[in-house]
Amino acid sequence: MKTNFLILLAASLTASVTLFAQERKDKAAVTYEELYDEPYSVNKLFVAFQPLYGELFVANVNAGFGFEASYYHKDKADFRAHFRKTYSRQFFDLSRDLAMNNSSVDNRAEVFNYFEIGGTYHIKDFEESSKTKMFLYKKSYRGDRWASRVPLSAEVPCKVRKIYGARLGGILWDSSTDLNRAMEEQSVGYDKLKSGDASLPAQEFNKNGELKDVNVFTNISSKGLYIGGSLSWIKNVAVNFDKFEEGIDDLMFTTYFDILFSPSIHVDDVVYTPKDITGSPIITSTAIYSVDAIKTKSIGFRAGIEGKFNRTLSWSYGGEIGYRPGIEGRTFFALLKISFPVYGTNLDYKVESFGK
Repeated sequence: MKTNFLILLAASLTASVTLFAQERKDKAAVTYEELYDEPYSVNKLFVAFQPLYGELFVANVNAGFGFEASYYHKDKADFRAHFRKTYSRQFFDLSRDLAMNNSSVDNRAEVFNYFEIGGTYHIKDFEESSKTKMFLYKKSYRGDRWASRVPLSAEVPCKVRKIYGARLGGILWDSSTDLNRAMEEQSVGYDKLKSGDASLPAQEFNKNGELKDVNVFTNISSKGLYIGGSLSWIKNVAVNFDKFEEGIDDLMFTTYFDILFSPSIHVDDVVYTPKDITGSPIITSTAIYSVDAIKTKSIGFRAGIEGKFNRTLSWSYGGEIGYRPGIEGRTFFALLKISFPVYGTNLDYKVESFGK
């Protein structure tokens, strides 16, 4: 029995080696003609709509839409402006939704808004030799045939444009936030939120006459700067393969790291109206309680990536992770955004004219 098992195992291994050793019938050398290879001939202006972004922000988990525009000024600098906000309270502005449903205070829950504008100075903008991998595709591969095959690829020499940049810009954002969680993380009790000599009550009556904790929500706004560095790779090459469709690599990819500084971080004081034993507000007792005991952090950082394509109509992607200046202990964030459509143009509409 043992001898038969060893024979079968050896036969199986031999068959496997034979199968792996076989070459694909369509794996043959390809020839190509270069159509263009010009990493400096890219669009100057890109305008993008972001139908969806998602942000895991400890102060307020949110998702929504945005707009973004970027402009390249020759090989000297590029500029960028960005805006985003949530679609609605339910989709998706978590702290605002919780505040509207559970808040015990009178503060109006602020919508999440984010604005950013800045530029990158090209410290070094140069070109060097590189390679790009292009997949080989035929129109006959459409449908199930393309989905079921492992595509072949070919390496093509090309030029790559590299940019070492220095970044500078401004950031403004505001949002509602759960102050109870911040108080818990900073070990700040209700007695530290003062209105004169009085402290914010820790409990209140509900409509059933039962005591419950006071749920404290407030708003936060931040105005600040970012300064950092970036490294960009730009390829803009197209080739015509014999027997295959054209191959294109026009990716514009950037990585960056920024230090974030917000000298102005404002947390709204808490407006609270005590309730009687029936849960009804005692309007004459409404008071404003200071949140000076809540600590904020004015320094943070982020690392991110961005990718887009040098086309008239395309899509792009981006992501960031870091610590955004705000309430201490609630500054971590991770962001993912997708843009479609992205409209690109070189802003050159002049044509030559000749007299007859």
